[in-house]
Amino acid sequence: MLNVKQVNQYYGGSHILRNVSLQTQLGKVTVLLGRNGAGKTTLLKSLMGLVPIKNGSIEFDGKEIAKATPYERARAGIGFVPQGREIFARLTVEENLRMGLAYKSGSTPIPAELYELFPVLKQMLNRRGGDLSGGQQQQLAIARALAAKPKLLILDEPTEGIQPSIIKDIGRVIRMLADRGDMAILLVEQYYDFAEELADDYLVMERGEFIARGLGKDMEPNGVRQLVAI
Repeated sequence: MLNVKQVNQYYGGSHILRNVSLQTQLGKVTVLLGRNGAGKTTLLKSLMGLVPIKNGSIEFDGKEIAKATPYERARAGIGFVPQGREIFARLTVEENLRMGLAYKSGSTPIPAELYELFPVLKQMLNRRGGDLSGGQQQQLAIARALAAKPKLLILDEPTEGIQPSIIKDIGRVIRMLADRGDMAILLVEQYYDFAEELADDYLVMERGEFIARGLGKDMEPNGVRQLVAI
């Protein structure tokens, strides 16, 4: 679904992303790991068009999107769950979910599947997003990204600050979405055990470039835990 080739990105005079290339595939979870400051979030923002790239190619579903706006990329079928969740604190859960459908007709219903994936959201439809716990907000952020039924789901550290029980629920949902076979998932994660459990493929980033990549089942024998240890 996503084919990134030789992408470079700069902040001022600093070379942040260095000839980055990666692919994601339908039905698979690609996990991106790296220490703080490695360039992971910058890469995701570049994929979403939130920061411009200097050069390189970003293809999605066979079409070049490197110059497309963020909303054009969303319409093309990319769902993004940013680090820190960025839900609308003053809007209700239902209104937050409807924001995920913002470019569709006003009569478009919220997919019932979202409440099956995250039952707590149905119980809290009229509660303000800011009144939810951190774990509930993360579930809301993921559901909002899923509302428009994306072909690619990008998640930036979804376990950050989340209680263990909800981490397990989020992992279960990610695996289930991938196993359906109609979505590719790109997961940026610092929590090694969570990443290893979900990874079909892995990438390790350091100083804006990939220093290791391979199959998820090979993460432990290839010493990935040591590569990302703080």
